[in-house]
Amino acid sequence: MQKGDEVLFYHSGEDKAVVGVARVTRPAYLDPTVKEGDWSAVDLAPIKPLRRPVTLRQIKSDPRLKQTPLIRQSRLSVMP
Repeated sequence: MQKGDEVLFYHSGEDKAVVGVARVTRPAYLDPTVKEGDWSAVDLAPIKPLRRPVTLRQIKSDPRLKQTPLIRQSRLSVMP
C-alpha cells in the first residue's frame, strides 16, 4: 500500500463488513507495538462511510469475488 491509495475499511470483529472508504497516509512500516514476528502497520485517514455496510455474507455470496483473499484467508487484515 502506498501513500494516497484508496482502500475499503473492513470491520473484522463481530460485525464483519466493509463500512467505509479511507486513504493511506503513510505506507506500510513495521508495527512498533509487536514484540515478535513480522507485522506491518498502515496509517489511514477516513474519506467517507458507506451508506450501508457490505457484510462478509454478501461478499461471499457474489461469485465474482470468490477468489479474493478476503474469502480464501480467514485471518486477513490487509489485502490487495
